[in-house]
Amino acid sequence: MVNKVEKFVMDWRQQPFINGQYVEGAGHLNVIDPSTEEIVGQVETASANQFEAAILAARDAYDRRTWSDIPVAERIAALGRLIDFLDSKKEMLRQAIVAEAGCPIGSQVMFAQLDGPLVHARQVLEFYDSLPSIEDNPLPLAERINASGLVVQSVREYRPIGVVAAITAYNFPFYTNIWKVIPALVSGNTVVLRPNPLTPFSATVFGEASLAAGLPPGVLNVVIEQGAEGAVMLSTHQAVDMVAFTGSSAVGSMVMAQAAPTMKRLQLELGGKSAQIFLPDSVDAAPQGPLMTCLAHAGQGCVLPTRILVPQESKSAILKAMASALEVIKVGDTRDKSTQMGPVISAAQRERCERFVGLAVKAGGTIATGGARPGHLKKGFFFQPTVIDVVDNDNPAARNEIFGPVVTVMGYRDLDHAVSLANDSPFGLSGYVVGKDKKAALGVASRLRTGTVNVNAGVFSAYASSGGWGLSGIGRERGIEGIRVYQNIRCMNIG
Repeated sequence: MVNKVEKFVMDWRQQPFINGQYVEGAGHLNVIDPSTEEIVGQVETASANQFEAAILAARDAYDRRTWSDIPVAERIAALGRLIDFLDSKKEMLRQAIVAEAGCPIGSQVMFAQLDGPLVHARQVLEFYDSLPSIEDNPLPLAERINASGLVVQSVREYRPIGVVAAITAYNFPFYTNIWKVIPALVSGNTVVLRPNPLTPFSATVFGEASLAAGLPPGVLNVVIEQGAEGAVMLSTHQAVDMVAFTGSSAVGSMVMAQAAPTMKRLQLELGGKSAQIFLPDSVDAAPQGPLMTCLAHAGQGCVLPTRILVPQESKSAILKAMASALEVIKVGDTRDKSTQMGPVISAAQRERCERFVGLAVKAGGTIATGGARPGHLKKGFFFQPTVIDVVDNDNPAARNEIFGPVVTVMGYRDLDHAVSLANDSPFGLSGYVVGKDKKAALGVASRLRTGTVNVNAGVFSAYASSGGWGLSGIGRERGIEGIRVYQNIRCMNIG
């Protein structure tokens, strides 16, 4: 039984942060703990006028160049102070993430929720400092002397885009905030941060961090809302130059349409339905496959492998072993350090899991384990770790992103069939190949239509980028591409 949790209190203000100061909001938003269904806090929301004030403050700060034109070393130093402040609030942030996102405090994924992003934030500053602001264009020697006999040079100059609207997700809220705010700011842009209404706590702290770092007014603004009116304004306002959005493919396509009339730069990390292929020499590892998804924040991760592909002749035994591995997972109280899996974010998301399990069975799928709410938990948006045996990608549970602890398992005849099944998806965010024969595994990986492929291992680093193909988005985060996406290129030809 989950214990009732008292209202969570932070030592930073829960108000809109606009033009360098906290302001009284126009309304209030209750924050619900998904593991208890209790109200654990309240934030003040911004009105449409306050959203516009934040946008115009960011525009003015950029146009006055009080941030973009200061020496890079000064920008890096200021952001270092901002990260230091966030680091000083780490334990309170940890409690905030437990309370608002429902991430178990002792789970392995907590590192990716908080500790890892803080490490990455510092890596971004180091990485940015190593990148040239001007690079030579590789003109052939013959073209370096023009018709008049002058020696010419052609260079690429990297400049900030301007005002960036950062619209972030609920599953890894602090992580997605970091991965938009820090690269955008270090590149010289100004930012308006709009967190998901379900997880505002880990965004409001950025106002206090901005003050502690001494950022000029308007450089970083934080605005919260209960609906989507402000988010639409951020995607349409003439004063915004770029939208960086993490969320569903359906909403991402709306952002694209809204941004189109003003031709904004877009960075969209959207949905995924990633496949994990276990080669015949690695079927012994397959029973652990669903654990990767279910233990990673109850399957609420766009890059997670939710379609598992195994040799057809081994599928029956693998499904039994998967069920045995999942049935011992401890699901429950997110404040208990022994809890391995927590809830999904909301009642609506739990109902989505239930609906797709029902559709999967109706379409011929068979539940190997799970498929319902845990009987011992009367409160909280919990759903059992679930494995469904399906024939192919026509099954609704294999075709659609569910965003919960629900995994489908398909059998393949040979590796060509496995690749075909993996690529039979409109998404292309990530992919996984497990094989002892590394040459064979790499051969399979090279044929997958996806923006990232993990062969026997993954990389969690600010130096390696990720990004989607197809309905999984455009642009990339992390790595050099995740910095350059926040910059315009100017070609300069000099004689």
